[in-house]
Parts: sequence; structure tokens; C-alpha cells
Amino acid sequence: MLGIGTLTRKIFGTRNDRLVKKVRPLVARINALEPEFQALDDDGLKAKTAEFRRRIAEGEALDDLLPEAFANCREGARRALGLRAFDVQLVGGIFLHRGNIAEMKTGEGKTLVATFPAYLNALTGKGVHIVTVNDYLAKRDAEWMGKVYAMLGMTTGVVYPWQPEPEKRAAYRADITYGTNNELGFDYLRDNMKSELKDMAQRGHYYAIVDEVDSILIDEARTPLIISGPSQDRSELYMTLDKVVPELTDEHYKLDEKMRNVTFTEEGNEFMEKRLHEMGILPEGQSMYDPESTTIVHHAQQALKAHKMFLKDKEYIVRDGEVMLIDEFTGRMMRGRRLSDGLHQAIEAKEGVQIQPENVTLASVTFQNYFRLYDKLAGMTGTAATEAEEFMQIYGLGVVEIPTNRPIARIDEHDAVYRTATEKYAAIVESIKEAHGRGQPVLVGTTSIEKSEMLSEMLKTQGIPHNVLNARHHEQEAQIVADAGRFGAVTIATNMAGRGTDIQLGGNAEIKVMEALEADPTAHPDAVRARIEAEHAEEKQKVLEAGGLYVLGTERHESRRIDNQLRGRSGRQGDPGRSYFFLSLEDDLMRIFGSERLDKVLSTLGMKDGEAIIHPWVNKSLEKAQAKVEGRNFDIRKQLLKFDDVMNDQRKVIFGQRREIMESDDLSDIVQDMRHEVIDDLVETHIPPRSYADQWDNEGLQRAVAQSLNLDLPIVDWAEEEGVDDETIAERIADASDEAMASKAAQFGPEAMRNIEKQMLLQTIDTKWREHLLKLEHLRSVIGFRGYAQRDPLNEYKTESFALFESMLNSLREDVTQKLGQIRPLTEDERNEMIRQLAEQQARLAEATAQAQPSHADAPADGTEPAPAALASAAPGFDESRPETWGNPNRNDPCPCGSGKKFKHCHGQLV
Repeated sequence: MLGIGTLTRKIFGTRNDRLVKKVRPLVARINALEPEFQALDDDGLKAKTAEFRRRIAEGEALDDLLPEAFANCREGARRALGLRAFDVQLVGGIFLHRGNIAEMKTGEGKTLVATFPAYLNALTGKGVHIVTVNDYLAKRDAEWMGKVYAMLGMTTGVVYPWQPEPEKRAAYRADITYGTNNELGFDYLRDNMKSELKDMAQRGHYYAIVDEVDSILIDEARTPLIISGPSQDRSELYMTLDKVVPELTDEHYKLDEKMRNVTFTEEGNEFMEKRLHEMGILPEGQSMYDPESTTIVHHAQQALKAHKMFLKDKEYIVRDGEVMLIDEFTGRMMRGRRLSDGLHQAIEAKEGVQIQPENVTLASVTFQNYFRLYDKLAGMTGTAATEAEEFMQIYGLGVVEIPTNRPIARIDEHDAVYRTATEKYAAIVESIKEAHGRGQPVLVGTTSIEKSEMLSEMLKTQGIPHNVLNARHHEQEAQIVADAGRFGAVTIATNMAGRGTDIQLGGNAEIKVMEALEADPTAHPDAVRARIEAEHAEEKQKVLEAGGLYVLGTERHESRRIDNQLRGRSGRQGDPGRSYFFLSLEDDLMRIFGSERLDKVLSTLGMKDGEAIIHPWVNKSLEKAQAKVEGRNFDIRKQLLKFDDVMNDQRKVIFGQRREIMESDDLSDIVQDMRHEVIDDLVETHIPPRSYADQWDNEGLQRAVAQSLNLDLPIVDWAEEEGVDDETIAERIADASDEAMASKAAQFGPEAMRNIEKQMLLQTIDTKWREHLLKLEHLRSVIGFRGYAQRDPLNEYKTESFALFESMLNSLREDVTQKLGQIRPLTEDERNEMIRQLAEQQARLAEATAQAQPSHADAPADGTEPAPAALASAAPGFDESRPETWGNPNRNDPCPCGSGKKFKHCHGQLV
């Protein structure tokens, strides 16, 4: 008997069906326009773009333009790439334009789908950002889809790490800009650390399309983006603590795998205290519980985490003497990404590699708050339905499942559950062997490098040829994935999220053509293509007869999406295929999230070794366990966001204030208001309201005015005058300070004075904001303890962070006023001394240049010659006192100013 919900869906259809049905007439209108746009020549397509821009400028809505713009874009793609978009791709584009997430299965052509809404929205001239998961895809997609935009008369840019600033600014000024979520987020932070408007790269946040939206907005949203600078070096402490942690036994700590946390027990604290006293780290008479021990306890905790929770070849790998984190969702190395709070240093100590100094936060933002800056946001992925609630709650994004172009012919088997991992792996090898024997390509999904390499060894002993794709072999990624659909191919891969290269049955014909032409440049391209396409068609037929791609999962992931991404690699564009997950009670998910009951059931059934239980009920219970974990992770992200929202309000105020300052030509009124507020505060502190004259601290006020305003005023004498009150004194101080600043402006010249005020304000805001971020970090780490006093930590955080913000603004006014009070023009002698010092530096630099001989031993890995700062002085117009003449020094070169420091520690500091 059917349930009420099922019955209703049968009669009325699902909400998703109704949404898709509603846009069908719009698709019919686009199709009806096709002959009209096919009749245009190439210049005619560009002329249409210019016409659309004009109509938008005259007030026509984007929605009214949509059918014509989509028809023009479809024709542009057909001519530039030879690809005519299917109707379902137009449906996907319509929902992206409307600010939704389009869930489209693997192989349905999401990269092409993005061109339609990107083209339509770029007609406004405000710029469109297309966000990808890695730099390779950003560059590939920009180059590939850039041909379509060029055919339509639009420009394309791509942003990537360490990009020269002029090139980056140009990329953001293009109509459509491709980049990774990390680079876009970091550019936003870097822009808000610049001191000139012309140096800012991004020109606003109008519309973004996020590819692999679930990976970027959910998986990566657990940790914020942080720009940091170096702080004190504590290498000795990390190395010493690293010697103690291996001595701990099970009774010394408590590991909670569900919450991913590890803590010292009472016995552990006592043991650590005793050992730290013996090693001289903890002074005699000082306990682990004393306030002075906070830093040591914190780093001991991080050393414990590094040893007990962070496993080599799972969470990180060691490469070229460096600890590199691995993205648990894509299996890729996260180059340049480091764990904060000393945890990365603890792992470096554990692995015996060079310990990099800890950093302090200079600026930070979460992905949630960065992407919520956009006026309109959209996303694409193969798997979003399981996280629809989170997308709606956090980002206001609806999820629409786009129908496939052809029906899915893949067979999804029920999971097979074994008692032990040994039995499971034996069954996996047997299944691979059987499929390989009939030539069926097999894609094996694993959850860690360690497991992928263990399985690889097992296949080697069976003599089964195969490829391994993990963080160690990521350079060959595109090639390995392209070959994964060939006849008899076996590919072992750690997580397949956002690989960006389709697995095509029989292999990827385009890549084969490119390889053949590279091997023999004299060959005729058409002849090579014809030969390879014929071979490819023959091989594809053999693979189809063998059953298509067989996806084999070696365990379930915490998130259903990751399993669906792996499964979705098979059955592309209506191809046949099969997916099968092999599990055991020793798998992490089963072990941590309750396999006791299942173990009892299996024991009761009296299962023999090597036997598996296969039943839909098992699938359902596993999905429930996964849904629980997903719910818990959602709560963690929601909590992170609630706390970051508090900081985000303050961040918007500060960043907005900075921008106003940069846009303003004259800040004298702001500076004067600040100065007058400081004077009012000083008077109120030393002459309390409604107090008698004998209660006034006149001498204290005179000293405070001298310190804060650099003015020697006879305040004590003023206070003795008849009828003088606090307001009169405040007015006299204000008049004297205004006069002094007017005199300075005359000495420096009005333009120079305005520039000094601007730079002073920006520098002071940046310094104060950095200090404030550090205070908020410390507050965030301890605020949870307020819960023990039955007080809501979030409300407490809001109250205290607001008080800290207010205090920061007060001290900002005081600092700016004090600094401006102390500036003065240089005397003739001081100017001569400065010129003499610069001449000496120039001479030292010239001497260094004469001795500097670049050698290939120092050349970067890409083969380009190094450009030491010493050589920069040979450039025309070089002036060591003017950084704009230095070109683009490498970060590890000596600073061109002649200080003797490295560029990154001198003028190249990220502050």
C-alpha cells in the first residue's frame, strides 16, 4: 500500500518536477529563436551583445532579455567549441540565473551550462565571478569557455596565487573572471589591507556561480580564510613537548573520535606536570593549573592532538621536508594551507621537519560571509539535495534537480557488509579481478592514501595492472582520470570530488588526439583525428559490451554526498554502469557510529568467514548514521557562523571605513572630530561633570594634553581664572590644537598634509584591527566556559566583543591624534643625514650587484632565472627609496631598500 506522500507525488508530481515544468515554455522560446541567430555572421553575434548592453542601460530587465541572450550564447558555443547545448542545459542555466543551485549529474556539461547565466549577467558591466575548486580548473575553464565569450565580444580573466598585481587587476576588470574560492577570498582580504584605491583588485561582488558548490560552501566552510604574519618562534617548546607525548599511555588521555577531540585525563595532567618540571619547562612551584601555565598547557594539548588525531598519509603527507595538509573531501594537497594555534608546528615537530614560526592573524573571513557579500549567488554540483536545508538556511539558495539528457542506466547494488576488514578487502580484490577479466573498467574509491596504497599492493600480488590517484600522484591527475574508462583499466582514487575531467568510456578521444599531435607535429590533424576517433569508437563498443564503468567503493564516507559523487562517475550520458560498496564493521563510520547492534545481528545469523550481509535495511541504517554525522557537522558550521557573524558586523564597519578614507580627498574634518572627542574625554576624565574646582586635576590634564596633543598649554593658570568651567577649558584646548594643526598644514603644504592624515588613519586602523582580532581569538577560545555558569556563550561573546570594539575605536582616536600631534617637517640637517644614509645604502647595493652571479642551482623549479633584489638596481629608473621602481622582487630575496633583511620581512610584509 502506498503512503500518503508517495500517492500525492504520483498524482501531482514533486515540487522539483513542477519547477522544471514551469521553465519549459522559456526553453521553447529560446529554441524558436535558434534559426534567427544561426543566420547571423560572427560579427552579428558580437553586435547582438552590444545591442543587449544598450537595452540594459536603457532600463530593460535581464529576465526580458534572457531568451535572446541564451540563444546568442548557444550559437556562440556551437561555433567556438562545436557544442550545441541540450535543452536540459538551458534549464540549468535558467535556474542559475535565478540564484539557485542546479544539481546536475556528472557528465551533463556543467562547465558549458555556466556560460549562459554568466553571459547574461555580464551584460550589466558589473562583472561575473565563476568559482572553481582548484587553480588547474580555473585556468582550464577560463581558456576553454573564454573562446565562447570571445565569440560574443566579451573578455575573460583568471586569477591565481602569486599573480602579478597589474595582471590580477586586469583579470577582475574582465566581463567574466574565473578563480578559486581561496584566491577570491584572499583577494578580498588583501584589498582591504591596501592603502590606495587604485591598488584594489576586486571591483565589487555582483554575481557568482560556484562550481562544485557543495564542496566549497559546505565542506570547506568549516575553517575560515586567514591572512597571517609571523610572530615569536617557539620551536624549542614544540620539540621538547614532542618528546614527552610518546611516553603517554592510554590512561593519560581520552580520545573522542565522534567529536574529533582528545584531552588529558587527571592522571595525564599529573604525568605531564611531573615531566615538564623535570625538563625545566615548568618552573618549580608552578602548577599546570596556574594562569602563568596557560601557554604551556595549550601547546601540550596541541602536541597530544598532533600525535593521537592527525595521522600521516590520511590528514597530511610529508613532502620535500614540509608537512602538507590533505583535503579530506577531494584527496588533494592543500599547498600553503596551515593549521592554526600551533597545531601545524606540533605536527612538524612530530615528523622531525623544520618548524615554521607561528603566525598572528592580520585579517580573516569565513567562506559563508565572503559569498554572502554577492548580490546574487548560484551554484552547480552533482550532489546537493542531501544538504538542501543548509543551503537554504545559510545562503538562501534553493536546490533544483535538473533532469538528465538521457535516462540513467547505471545499476546501483545494495551494500555488502563483512565482519572484518580482511574479509572485505579479499572480496574487493576478487570483484576487481572478475571485472578486469572481462575488460570492464573499474574505478575503486578509497578514503585515504594509506588505504589506496595498501589496496595497490594487494592488486600487484595478483598481477592486476592499475593506476593510483592520490595526493602523492596528483600531477598526473587529468591523464589518470581520462584513461579510467578504457577497456580493462583499473584506477584506485582517493575521493573523486571536483576532479573536473570526465571519465569517458573507451578513454578521452580529445586527449588522445592532442598526445598524438604532440608526439608527431608533422602529422595532419584531420587524419590523426579520424584515425583516433575510429579506434576510440571500437574501444568504446568493447567497454559498453563489458558493462560500462564499474565503480567500487571500499567504505562509506561520513557524508552521503561524497559517496554519491563517486557513484555518479559511472552512467554518464545514459551509458551503462554499475556501483557497489563493500563495507566492514571495522570501517571508521561503522566503528564510531554504532556497529554493536549490527555485529550482534550478524553473530546471531551465524555468518561464516568471507560471507557478507546484503539487504536494503542495512543501506537504510547506514544512511541514517550518515545523516546524523551530516547534521552534527551542519551544527558545527552553524555555530562557527554565528560567532563569525558577530565579527563580520565589525569587519564590515572597519572595511567600509577604510574604503571611505581611501575614497576621500580631504580627511581634515574626520581628524578634527577625532581630536575634539579625545579632548572632551581628557577634560571629562580630569574634570568630572558637576564637580567643584578643588576636585579638578588640572596638572594631570596639562600633562595629558602635552602627551596626547604635543601642546604645552597653561591649563593650571586657566583653571584659576574667575568663572572658567570645564566647557571653556575644552574649547580653549580645541582652539589651540586646531591652530597648531593649521600651522603644520601650512609647513607641509595642504596636499602633503592631507596625504599624511590619510596614511596615518589607514595604518592605525590596520594595527588596531589586528590587535582586536587577536583579542577576539582569545575571547572565542575561552568563552565556552561561561556555559558552566548557565550563561549563553554566544550572547556573552556578543556583549564582550562589542565592548572590545568600542574600546578599540576609542584607542584609535587617541592614537591618530597623538601621532598627528607629534609629526613635524624635517630640519635641513636631518634631511642631509637621510640623504647621506641613502647614498651609503646605494653604494653597498652597487657592490652587492657587482658580486651577484645568478646560478642555475638557485633557479626556481619552473626553470626561470631568479631575479635577486641586487639585480633590480640595474633596471632603468631604479631608486631604492621608491618601492614603485623595484619591479617585482622575489619574497626570499634581500629587500631592495638595502636594509639587509629579506624582502618578505621588510617592505614585502603582508601588512
